[in-house]
Amino acid sequence: MICYVENETGADFPFSIEETAGKVMEAVLESEQCPYEAVVNVLLTDNEGIREWNRKYRDIDRPTDVLSFPNISYDAPSDFGRAEEAEADCFDPDSGELVLGDIILSADRVKEQAESYGHSELREFAFLIAHSMLHLCGYDHMEEAEAARMEAKQEEILEGLGITRT
Repeated sequence: MICYVENETGADFPFSIEETAGKVMEAVLESEQCPYEAVVNVLLTDNEGIREWNRKYRDIDRPTDVLSFPNISYDAPSDFGRAEEAEADCFDPDSGELVLGDIILSADRVKEQAESYGHSELREFAFLIAHSMLHLCGYDHMEEAEAARMEAKQEEILEGLGITRT
């Protein structure tokens, strides 16, 4: 697993964002039985930065906590066979690693939501990475059953890493 992290805000957290993102990503890929080494890009921005991304790519002119840009079009969540069909578009030609996609996080929202929910910034950051990684693996939460499935997976992954709400 290769995780490229760019922190354009310079926001400081009481944990390593690179190490935490990498551990959560690995746990998600293991949980989803991804058969490939993978690459994910993470951009940590502020509320205004993520608002611009949200407006540009989703026509929603407001900030959000996280945006996910999957590189693979799935028939079913974690059906990585689709990547093999579109090999040229899904694998890094130099390393051979599966390029899952991009994650954009608002550092402002990580801090705000951690305080609002009464848990640590580590928990909020890890939750948003797990959530976004599941999107990169083809999950969604538009329907109630999909949302429940995704929430259960997120909690299982974070509990397995010992990253809890308390």
